[in-house]
Amino acid sequence: MHATTILAVRHNGQVAVCGDGQVSMGNTIAKSTAKKVRRVNKDRVLCGFAGTASDAFTILELFEEHLERFPSNLPKACVELAKEWRLDRRYRRLDAVLLACDATDTFQVSGNGDVLEPDDNVMAIGSGGSYALSAARAMVRHAPKMSAPDIAREALKIASEICLYTNDHLVLEVIDSQ
Repeated sequence: MHATTILAVRHNGQVAVCGDGQVSMGNTIAKSTAKKVRRVNKDRVLCGFAGTASDAFTILELFEEHLERFPSNLPKACVELAKEWRLDRRYRRLDAVLLACDATDTFQVSGNGDVLEPDDNVMAIGSGGSYALSAARAMVRHAPKMSAPDIAREALKIASEICLYTNDHLVLEVIDSQ
């Protein structure tokens, strides 16, 4: 997906979600300061999205509806979102991926019905996701005293130096996980 980079890091009692601000249309940068990381569910859930903007916003709205139905159950809201996204004809072709975190859980949700949890408390989506994920994993392992926000910020900066579809105008949101 050539759309963005979103990274979630759960480390040292915090959860940080960081995203870049670039919006690309083909090989053109259409916007540099987009906000693809949001706080939802009374600021208890952090979300980041990659993909086509209108599709991502549609999925984010649908996700918020599921969070209202299951306000303290992020896993259930994610599973219900994935089911509806995959089965409902209106949503089936939407081109987006959602990353969602609360104080205890992190999930990636896609229109294929996938609801994935990370093995190591680090997860990334988007075109620069593998670069940011690799950088964040290295920092978690080799600089364990770094904070989750610092790891997320630095990993996104590294991804922006490698991925054409990722810039260094970052949006970072943090919640405590203790």
